Amino acid sequence: MKASTAGWLFAAPALTVIGLFFGLPVVAALALSLTDFDIYALADPGNLRFVGLGNYVGLLQNPLFWKSLGNTLYFVIVGVPLSVAMSLGAALLLHSKVGRLKPFFRTAYFAPVVTTVVAVAVIWRYLFHTRYGLVNWGLSVLGIDAIDWLGDPRWAMPTIILFAVWKNFGYNMIIFLAGLQSIPEDLYEAARIDGANTWKQFRHVTLPMLGPVLLLVSILTMAGYFQLFAEPYVMTQGGPLESTKSVLYLMYEEGFKWWNLGNASAVAFLLFLLMVATTSGLLWFARRKGVE
Repeated sequence: MKASTAGWLFAAPALTVIGLFFGLPVVAALALSLTDFDIYALADPGNLRFVGLGNYVGLLQNPLFWKSLGNTLYFVIVGVPLSVAMSLGAALLLHSKVGRLKPFFRTAYFAPVVTTVVAVAVIWRYLFHTRYGLVNWGLSVLGIDAIDWLGDPRWAMPTIILFAVWKNFGYNMIIFLAGLQSIPEDLYEAARIDGANTWKQFRHVTLPMLGPVLLLVSILTMAGYFQLFAEPYVMTQGGPLESTKSVLYLMYEEGFKWWNLGNASAVAFLLFLLMVATTSGLLWFARRKGVE
């Protein structure tokens, strides 16, 4: 048997599973997005009509879609850098030679990642309660008036961003920590001999050596933040005044609240195209900077 044939035989079970549970649903969703499939078509397939790109054109003319897209981009543009910076900072602290109780803090920082999003979001909703929340109680001690964190459009999205960064930074921290541990100590020693201080060592040794890891973490974080759903669903239900409604939340409402499954599929593919374009742009920028 040829080596290539044997390879395909070994890969066949995995490829079959991927095809059945990923490829086939994607193709079905794409076909669905070209129809007006809704609750009436569920009752009688004869009500199903082919509308071509009508769903996509309708979404691009829908102000709510652009509002949701703006909220999602706001979440990504603010949340991704904060999450990456917090992850890198925590990894640097854990990697530092002067650090103490490293196993404890490594576990404590990673613990939010493995907790249930819904359960933790409910706790955070009470922490930021306008009248009884611990956060506003702390502000009152400092003489600051209470803030309606989840009921004010100006504060709702920053509060969700803060929660998402706290919830997810531990995963990236572990990746950064592995990257830091793979940097040869000889490079730092050579930099110290040349007179480089701590900041210059970080800038000229740590960051360049972490380039591929930083790229990976950025792509993973960005992909996850584009799929904002659970946080606003539990904490604000997309409000107030649609200020926390994301594209994925809009897709959920279209598909499972109003049963416009064709429209919901179109939302999903528009989000997919946006994520592909953003990721491609990030990869292009990384190649220009020599990161591989």
